[in-house]
Amino acid sequence: MRTLVTAVSGLILALGVAASADAAERAGVLHCYGARKIGAIVGSFQEARCVFTSAYTGRRERYIAHIERAGLDIGITERSELVWTVFAPSSLGRRALAGEYVGALADATVGVGGGANVLVGGNNHTISLQPVSVKAETGLAIAAGAGRLQLR
Repeated sequence: MRTLVTAVSGLILALGVAASADAAERAGVLHCYGARKIGAIVGSFQEARCVFTSAYTGRRERYIAHIERAGLDIGITERSELVWTVFAPSSLGRRALAGEYVGALADATVGVGGGANVLVGGNNHTISLQPVSVKAETGLAIAAGAGRLQLR
């Protein structure tokens, strides 16, 4: 199982590097904290509170994230922390991250675990969210599939 998760995570990271080719500038960091999530075999839904910190101005913006996953998702996690580097074609104006993002998601948790979540979307699909580090969470779960993130 660990080999499968590692392979899927590696593939996701490789896809993420390709997806960010058009969005070469590092615009900042998006840090999200999620609450308890229960996977329902074919998908899940989770809400998170997020803070974007601009790399240009240091400005902080708060967002609410709605994360949906379609695919294998079995188990329960108590909390999660996701950190993405935000890439965009140019500096981002206020509330520019608001919108919908899609991509691939994978993670595994036994006690403490992690995963990778690469997403593209936002301002006319010009923003790329690349994992800074693995997703940190606690619980017992395994998940892989397509994901959708809405930032409001």
